[in-house]
Amino acid sequence: MKDRLDKVVLITGAGGGIGAAVAAALHRRGASIVLVDVPAADLERVSAQLGHSRVAIVRADVTSREQLDNAVATAIEQFGRLDIVIANAGISSGARASTIRSVDDGVFERVIGVNLTGVWNTVRASLPHIVDSGGYILLTASTYAYVNGMANAPYAASKAAVEQLGRALRAELAGTDATAGVLYPGWVSTPIADVAFGGDEIATALVARAFPAPIRRPISTEKLARATVRGIERRAARIQVPGRWIPYSLLRGIINPLSDIILERDAEIARLTAELDGRRT
Repeated sequence: MKDRLDKVVLITGAGGGIGAAVAAALHRRGASIVLVDVPAADLERVSAQLGHSRVAIVRADVTSREQLDNAVATAIEQFGRLDIVIANAGISSGARASTIRSVDDGVFERVIGVNLTGVWNTVRASLPHIVDSGGYILLTASTYAYVNGMANAPYAASKAAVEQLGRALRAELAGTDATAGVLYPGWVSTPIADVAFGGDEIATALVARAFPAPIRRPISTEKLARATVRGIERRAARIQVPGRWIPYSLLRGIINPLSDIILERDAEIARLTAELDGRRT
């Protein structure tokens, strides 16, 4: 039997997808979980699935620092301490792909608000308690932190920035007993990935054209959660799931300039991009 994980864990974006799956995996190991999200019904559903034992739920919008402060305060009031924080809440650019030219006004700001400012608020609200407990903060980025973000620029920009926050935070915490890491999911079977796998015909064609089949295959939230828990246990600097993305990540300084050239010169990608540009209203 695996050792019991007797930790208090706060997870944002815990009402579904990656957050809910990681919450379930940690709860099975014995952790006490603070579920943070906006929809009350989703939080209640996840709490019920966990059996309500060792679970607290907090409705909070991560774009509000005050609401994140309240979520952290709830963790301390309910469980007496805070050991692990997973800054996971995130949104996509929408159900349809777009270019920087064709994206609706306000989408970039909304994505940055949740995916980047939300992570910042989560870290800032929880950091004093994590330092006190010698704990661990995990920031959810994406493989889009380092692959070309064409047709998905707001999301990719936000995740690249989250990676930088996580790297800086780990270095800054080196003189304490606390530490931090970055989670890099590839495509995961959640609604965010739907746009690239049948939800949007052009986006699906672009992904099929730009990425080889082995790395574009989505994985389940359960598989990602298992790997994430293993990374949390070793307080990893980087958790890349699935592992088939690791060579790309390690060689990004070589691969990215080459892939950028290929994308720029591919006539079919240019044609598909022009179709996306034509979506301007």
